[in-house]
Amino acid sequence: MTAVLLTVLTAAATISFGGILAETAMLYPNIFRDPPASLVQAREFMVAGSPSDFFPPLGLSVIATAAASVLLTWRVPRVRWLLVVALAVYVCCEFLFSAWFFWPRNEIMFVDPVGTHSDEYLRAVAAEFNAAHWVRVIGGGVTAALAATGALTWYRRSVEARADRAAAAGAA
Repeated sequence: MTAVLLTVLTAAATISFGGILAETAMLYPNIFRDPPASLVQAREFMVAGSPSDFFPPLGLSVIATAAASVLLTWRVPRVRWLLVVALAVYVCCEFLFSAWFFWPRNEIMFVDPVGTHSDEYLRAVAAEFNAAHWVRVIGGGVTAALAATGALTWYRRSVEARADRAAAAGAA
């Protein structure tokens, strides 16, 4: 059960990180090319789906599997602390920072009616958003690396325990 959950956590954290990288490389150059005109084009493009449809459910799965993984590995401090830090980094960089910093700017750029804000203000908000986005990129990378390291540490511990039991059975 623990190995499966750690695999799911590692996959979800890695997909989240990959999604953020893909968004950075493919969407952001178009979205932030020439605000406010590029913001209007982004609104028109992201009608059927957008990052806000993809990342919240994925983020919830990362948080839930990380929390469950911490509980299941609680008796193994090397693994537990890797997962606690992964969970803390993800919650801070992807959820709390996003809620505090990005969600209000998303409202300004993509929800408020076109023409509500001046062109200068939209350019400033877009520049802030684009610059601070690297917090999420780094947080996602750190989370994925820690989750993978935790999973591999758990796996190695399991293999070593099996080898020890086999050696003890062979010696008897």
